Amino acid sequence: MDTLERNQASRPRHISAEEWAVRVDLAAAYRLIRHFGWDDLILTHNSARVPGTTDQFLINPMGLMFDEITASNLIKIDVEGNQVEPSEYEPNYAGFVIHSAIYLGRPDVNCVIHTHTEADIAVGALEEGLLPLSQWAMRFYNRLGYHDYEGVSLDLDERERLQASIGEHPVLVLRNHGLLATGRNVAEAFSHTYHFERSAAAQLKIQAAAAAGARIVVPPVETCERQAALFANSGNTPRLGGQREWPALLRLVEKLDPGFRA
Repeated sequence: MDTLERNQASRPRHISAEEWAVRVDLAAAYRLIRHFGWDDLILTHNSARVPGTTDQFLINPMGLMFDEITASNLIKIDVEGNQVEPSEYEPNYAGFVIHSAIYLGRPDVNCVIHTHTEADIAVGALEEGLLPLSQWAMRFYNRLGYHDYEGVSLDLDERERLQASIGEHPVLVLRNHGLLATGRNVAEAFSHTYHFERSAAAQLKIQAAAAAGARIVVPPVETCERQAALFANSGNTPRLGGQREWPALLRLVEKLDPGFRA
């Protein structure tokens, strides 16, 4: 049985094949985030726009650990916070505020991944933010937004400020809080998350070495910009990141627990 067949094997009849494929990918992303140690108990949230809609998205139920998330128990809500379909679970309100802000302001975005990791928070708390100190970080050179901490996101008014902070960037650093990585599909959002995590962790180790007396080498501005453009484009076509590795990541999740497809 190939990947497409496995994706559709347990699809409920009332869910389209296109939506089910997105649900499977999003459930896989939850398991991968848990696998890499980027989860935060039942907190943080990841979402994907429902195919064929502009105002609906899928998000995790409140109260479940990330290794309990499956394609079928994701909740479908709209940008007003209404549950589109009945569920035994409730959505996370802060998650609704943050994710609806992005979907309302960015029609090009179809997935949002939100993490609270030590590396995210540490780099976001630095005034200079993420620096171009590794090849991982080059893709984000002059391509990051920053949003000042306002507390837990429970105020609908913050949606406009989140939209202004991210602008057209693929990733938003939430200062003292965490990260929002977006993508045109789940694979791209996960790729942005992965590379930011590696960038942040490397930067903190480099800065720790510098605090002990080592000297930091920063690549020239021209090199940083050239590499950022290379990561963003293939020829004159915007590159859709994360596509080459996503099938391998799905195979990894299958080995960990194929139950994510249920």
